[in-house]
Amino acid sequence: MKKVAFYTLGCKVNQYETNAMIEKFIKEKYEIVNFEDLSDIYIINTCTVTNMSDKKSRQIIRRVKQINPKSILVVTGCYAQVASDELEKIQEIDLIVGNTEKNKIVQIIENYLDNLNNNCTANRISMTDINDQKEFVDFGTTTYTEKTRAVIKVQDGCNNFCTYCIIPYAKGRVRSRNLQNIIEEIKSIVKKGIQEVVITGIHIASYGVDFADTNIGLIDLLEEINKIEGLKRIRLGSLEPNIITEEFVERLKELDKICHHFHLSLQSGCNSILKRMNRKYTTEDFEKVVERLRKAYPDVALTTDIIVGFPGETDEDFDITYNFLKKIKFYKMHIFKYSQRKGTRAAIMPNQIDGKIKEERSHKLIMLSDNNEKNFLDKYINKDVEVLFEQKENEYIKGHTSNYMVVKVKGNKLENKIITVKIANREGLELEGKLMK
Repeated sequence: MKKVAFYTLGCKVNQYETNAMIEKFIKEKYEIVNFEDLSDIYIINTCTVTNMSDKKSRQIIRRVKQINPKSILVVTGCYAQVASDELEKIQEIDLIVGNTEKNKIVQIIENYLDNLNNNCTANRISMTDINDQKEFVDFGTTTYTEKTRAVIKVQDGCNNFCTYCIIPYAKGRVRSRNLQNIIEEIKSIVKKGIQEVVITGIHIASYGVDFADTNIGLIDLLEEINKIEGLKRIRLGSLEPNIITEEFVERLKELDKICHHFHLSLQSGCNSILKRMNRKYTTEDFEKVVERLRKAYPDVALTTDIIVGFPGETDEDFDITYNFLKKIKFYKMHIFKYSQRKGTRAAIMPNQIDGKIKEERSHKLIMLSDNNEKNFLDKYINKDVEVLFEQKENEYIKGHTSNYMVVKVKGNKLENKIITVKIANREGLELEGKLMK
């Protein structure tokens, strides 16, 4: 039995696609092993969102032949899609597979090995132009997951072309998945005992915009998912603010399984920077979205992404962002220092920001984020919350509330159970609770 090992970098879409590829190998009687173990085949599912992502991908690639020099090394994912010519120069790589070819990866690898065994020429690259892909590439029903929650991919691609982002070139245009296929996959997952699903994609707010003959959108999909018996929680991936209309929220709050945690992609709190980023909203628009969600869900947790040091960001621009974020009081903020990404418009913009300035701005926002998170968590001390427990860590078992707070308790055999817990205290950025008797 041949052994296969995976290493996944990047987003939840990559996580889902790795799980889908693993399931295909299992069906063909391959054994899945840990990446650090001796394996016949190693598959690296790469990310290319920043230059640092590319660098990390290359570091992982170099490690493989050190583990097993005789192994077959396959590189796929977004870095492979946009930089196949660059990766082709790395001799350690045996096979480069494009994003739209992932669902055929078992066959591609077996054909490659057959050619090698028969002393035939074996092509190192299996890839098509992502812009030619007009339909969603469906992996079929994927039930493999390593966690108590399952990631469900509902769409691919992005039409926005933000000036800092390479992803539309790596993933192509928006392509939505058939609604019924999504429902069938979730039903299959629920039968395995999974209680929470995470709805993900490259740009899930665009779900359905490519359907020519229907008016189905993300909210319609969520209403159908909410009907699935046995499913307890629906968690949403990153959302564009523009989708959070009054109508959207009115329909959303009727769905009892929606988790009260929303990750809203902001990127900057300064309108002039948002315009240069080619974002499609203003801070005024964003603030209205926040008001809608907080009115609908009193316990809502809002998280976001912020880029500091975007080309041309002055001290005044940053101060505007800082004050806006201080006003909004996100539960948590993911802070990224702008990184020039070859192939994007922002990479050639004038007034690139010095690294030390980026570091200072990043540190200031991380401090604000940590303070916000502590204040948010402290409000729950002595309160009862429902926790979906996920993993054991030493004497504790940890899980998440519906609004994404991390809670730990002392106990055993609680994995994949939703249990009411009384919060006793906060330790750092985690809450410690006690099981209700």
